[in-house]
Amino acid sequence: MPSRIKSWGRVFDYDHHIREISAASDISDSLKTCVSGSSLAYGMGRSYGDSNLNASGALLKTTRLKAFLKADWEAGVVKVQAGLTLGELLQVCVPKGWFLPVSPGTKYVTVGGAVANNIHGKNHHKVGSFGNFVRALSLHRSDLKNSPVICTPLQNKKLFDLTIGALGLSGIIEWVEIQLKPISSSFLYVENIPYNSLDEFIELSTSSQDWEYSVAWVDCFSRGKELGRGIFSRANFSKVGTLDVHNSQSRLTWPFVTPSFFLNKASIKVFNLLYRKRSGAKYCGYTHYDSFFYPLDGINNWNKLYGKKGFYQHQCIINRAQGKAAITEILKVIEASGQGSFLAVLKLHGPETSPGKMSFCMEGLSLALDFPNKGNKTTALLNEIDTIVEKYSGRLYPAKDGHMSAKHFQSSYPQWTYLEQHKDPALSSSFWRRVSKTV
Repeated sequence: MPSRIKSWGRVFDYDHHIREISAASDISDSLKTCVSGSSLAYGMGRSYGDSNLNASGALLKTTRLKAFLKADWEAGVVKVQAGLTLGELLQVCVPKGWFLPVSPGTKYVTVGGAVANNIHGKNHHKVGSFGNFVRALSLHRSDLKNSPVICTPLQNKKLFDLTIGALGLSGIIEWVEIQLKPISSSFLYVENIPYNSLDEFIELSTSSQDWEYSVAWVDCFSRGKELGRGIFSRANFSKVGTLDVHNSQSRLTWPFVTPSFFLNKASIKVFNLLYRKRSGAKYCGYTHYDSFFYPLDGINNWNKLYGKKGFYQHQCIINRAQGKAAITEILKVIEASGQGSFLAVLKLHGPETSPGKMSFCMEGLSLALDFPNKGNKTTALLNEIDTIVEKYSGRLYPAKDGHMSAKHFQSSYPQWTYLEQHKDPALSSSFWRRVSKTV
């Protein structure tokens, strides 16, 4: 019986055939019975758009594959099954003095999903993306007789490089070996600094290269000389303190789908004003990693805040030389549209050093936005922003995308043809069928 599965942004809602994967043998059995392009691995479902959906096809749910297979706590190297979440990994590794080398904005993603999307975090300017810290992985493929195969930077290197950032299309990942980051405390020393313009953001980012983590929240309704104003945050792990893990239970649950009439220009303006004026907007002190990295994880079902029609997430990245000009144009377009974003996140990235062929990141500026779905009005705004991104030779993040054109995808990810040629023939996704079509 088909099951309806929604994207995390709640815009896409498709029927799927769900198969629970409880053991490695289930992966092989599932792939043997797959017809061409019929299946896709599925973890926690935190991709905002359709990259982890497979309309009318099968989803192979991997979240039961969550065992620790091996751990060297002296060196900080762990080998874990792909369905383990980052939060579950942290529960074990933090008390032993180790942390994720790279973390996204939620701990509710699987290790396999982190590899498939080559996730990045607030420390990209220092260490690059997640793929830099993958030492080995086991990959099941429908077209290989001796599947699974072990892939490392030296063994089956082409498959290794392809799998990092391949959006789950190069095969089904069974386990991953990761190099963790040593920490002495679960607390970070954090500075939150209000700033008044895009120029000030760039100055702060440039002068904060000694800080391991940096990011900014942006007020999308700022204009004129204050365009791009916001709150800049930078942090380093403390050298002293306790190694306390996060509470595995969310503090709150959003109980209902927010009526759409609450999501308007006035409410976003009020939110932005309150957020900028809140007591923590200007702050220097110690913060637990859970509050710094994962503030939204404290609310279960926070995606329901955006109403019945859901929301679109949009994240673009522009090269360093043209980043300021592009972000300026994008913010002007958003302000003029009256469709501001509650959570607009601006980040300066360093060079991308991950082996992943389909990596999103590059040296430059990224801007992540979310827009309540108001139908044609919102898609028109997204198209206008995309036109600016294309003009400056930027690209969009597939893990957050729900609208990118095939033309834009193919021009900004020239390695897509390599993935199309070498992906597992049994695997596909709604996203891939949308962006790989002939243009």
